[in-house]
Amino acid sequence: MSSSSSSNSSQTQEPNPQSNTNTKTQEEIIKKDEEKQDEEEEEECGFCLFMKEGGCRDPFIDWEKCVEQGEKNNEDIAEKCFQVTSALQKCMEAHSDYYAPILQVEKDVEAKVIAEFEKNRESIEQKEEM
Repeated sequence: MSSSSSSNSSQTQEPNPQSNTNTKTQEEIIKKDEEKQDEEEEEECGFCLFMKEGGCRDPFIDWEKCVEQGEKNNEDIAEKCFQVTSALQKCMEAHSDYYAPILQVEKDVEAKVIAEFEKNRESIEQKEEM
């Protein structure tokens, strides 16, 4: 009996190679899924995620598609996407509570551009007077 019990104990101590393989396969699948999710998150920029979380998700996606298509076809994006850009802007203004940071940056950039334009215009006028 002692020999059979030692035989049983050796069987229980040996790992099941098939079980081990299944575990490795499951771990590989989980790892690949996590890598795929990480890649998808990396592909989606923080700005895009922010824009899609607010009330203007659909107009933003329309704008994004228009820009991608324009870039792909080497088109004038400002002209091609004028309508979707306007729709997105109106939507953002309607949801200004959420999009306030983006709208403020746009206003700040616009103010800087205008100030730079005025500075250049004054410089040109002064040169013409000389």
